[in-house]
Parts: sequence; structure tokens; C-alpha cells
Amino acid sequence: MEKIAFLGIGVMGHNIVVNLLKSGHPVTVYNRTADKCLPLVKQGAVQARTPREAVAGADIVMIMLNDDTGIDQVVFGKDGVIDGVKSGQIVLDLTTCLPKTSLKEAAAFNAKGVQFLDAPVFGSKNESRDAGLWIVVGGEKSTFEKVLPVLKKISATQHYMGENGKGTSMKLVGNLVVASQIEAVAESLTLAQKAGLNIKDVLGVLAVTDFKSPILSGVGDAVCRRDFSPSFYLKLMLKDANLISSFAQDLNVPLPASSAIREVIKTGVNKGWGDENASAFVKVIEQMAGVEIKYE
Repeated sequence: MEKIAFLGIGVMGHNIVVNLLKSGHPVTVYNRTADKCLPLVKQGAVQARTPREAVAGADIVMIMLNDDTGIDQVVFGKDGVIDGVKSGQIVLDLTTCLPKTSLKEAAAFNAKGVQFLDAPVFGSKNESRDAGLWIVVGGEKSTFEKVLPVLKKISATQHYMGENGKGTSMKLVGNLVVASQIEAVAESLTLAQKAGLNIKDVLGVLAVTDFKSPILSGVGDAVCRRDFSPSFYLKLMLKDANLISSFAQDLNVPLPASSAIREVIKTGVNKGWGDENASAFVKVIEQMAGVEIKYE
């Protein structure tokens, strides 16, 4: 059974490590806030003091951080991952980051004889808990095939997208769709509420039409129940929206609707809702319209 090093113990990282431990993998964990590792140590993980120590002797290194800055610190910083890896190891970065950051990582790891995959995930708290994530991967296909048995233990589907950078590119494309659908929830249900429609009936229609989606129904129901408990923080959605904007700028691709949505998300964070669920930016549209979406 492969020995795994896992760096980045947020909510999703914690759940992924639990599933790896349940599958019988020896796992060494590292987190910049060390106390977050303690529940995993109680379940059998070994805690490392530095990224360099964490990756020593691992067959597979998995990294899952909040942003590009985290990668700079954990991968390239003092006693970082790049200082500790050896030829023959495989590194997977599950972080949502810019494709050019993934390419920077790939070049640095390849120079040390280390195989690198950018492998960000779709899904949040519940999917990571249930090993139901959807993983999109960029890098050498032969490397992807080597780690596929491990990926299947933490995810529902695994998608090879092409060379390094293509996994993170696909993640940003997908996150654009997610933000757009939540904005659609916000605008459509706000309009329905102000028009005097029964919101439960509205969601009933949205659930069966040819434009139905889990986000329309799931987020719509949670908003109507006024449940903004976080499975993915609004402040992280703003981080992703900023990444999408930067990525599009690099490619000279106009994203007029996404640019407007980013401003709505930014407003939600500025109102103090950054630690609520990403769907909390619905409240920005509600306040602009002077209504509150809710069941009767």
C-alpha cells in the first residue's frame, strides 16, 4: 500500500485523509496550523513538523491549499516540499490555483526527477466526506494511470484533461459555471419572490425542466431555508473568481457576465459574509431588490 504525504488539512483535506486511512494507506500529514492535524493523528496519521519532513519517504505527495500564496509557502518556502522530494516520487496538487502556478510547480518538480500532476477537485465538504469528489488532472498520462487507484478511493470520477496546467484550467472553467448558476438562483428567485410566486412551487418547476441542475435545486432550497452554513466559504469563491478573471486576462478572453458576478461576490464578502457558504452572495441581490427569498 502506497505511503502518502498529505499537506493542507482544511475541511476537505481532513475528509480526504480520513478516506485514505480507511483504505489502509499510511498517511503523514502537515498543516501550517498544526492543531488541525491532531484529530487525524488520533485516527492513525503521523504528523510532520515541516513540509520537507512530511514528504520524506512518501510514494505519493498530495497538496491541498487555499491559494497560490499557500503553494509559494508550502512548496517553495523554507523547508518546503521542493526541498524534501526525491527522484521517483509523485506529487499531486489538488489546490485550485492559476494554471501558470501549476506549470511552475511542474518545472520545479520535473527538474528533481519527480512526476507532477495538477489535480484540483470539484465538490465540497459532503463530497470529500463521502469519497464523491470529481477530479480533473493535468500531466503525463502514464503518471495519471499510476495514481488512478488512489484517486478512486477519494472520488466518484477522475478525468484526464491533458498536459500540466490543463487540470487547473478545467477547474477554473467549472468554477465559472458554478458562480454563474448561483447568480441565476439569486436573480430568478428574487424576481419570483417579488412577483408574489410561491417559492416552493417555483423550485418544483426548476427541478423538472430541461434547465434543471443540482445547484438550482440544492442551493435554491438552502437559500429558502435561510441556511448559509459553509460547505465552501464565500471568501474562497471570491478567490476563485479573481483567479478566473486573471486567467481570462492572460488569454485575452472577455467574460462580461462573470466580471459582473465577481463584483456581487466581492460585495457579499465586504458585507461580512465571507465565512458563510458561497451561496451567501444571493443576499446581495435580495437586498438590492428589497425582498428576502423564503418559503411561506
